[in-house]
Amino acid sequence: MTAQTLTADIVIPAPLSEAARQLAGKLGMSVGDFYTAALSAYVAAVQERDVTAALNQVYETEPSAMDPALIDLQAATLGGKEW
Repeated sequence: MTAQTLTADIVIPAPLSEAARQLAGKLGMSVGDFYTAALSAYVAAVQERDVTAALNQVYETEPSAMDPALIDLQAATLGGKEW
């Protein structure tokens, strides 16, 4: 299954466009593939920050420590083996 693609006209400052073109060439990528990879990385980073912010908000009011009984049960399942 192939991903759907969209052609978009965007305005990018000339120095940034030239830097991207040169880096894409150094990496052996097409400019289109480079922009796709860069945008994917940016979207992932923003989504990760959103998840981290949400978890931080939860743990402001909720304890994050594991229950000691659960820790003991997990240790028992290892059967005294060291990892």
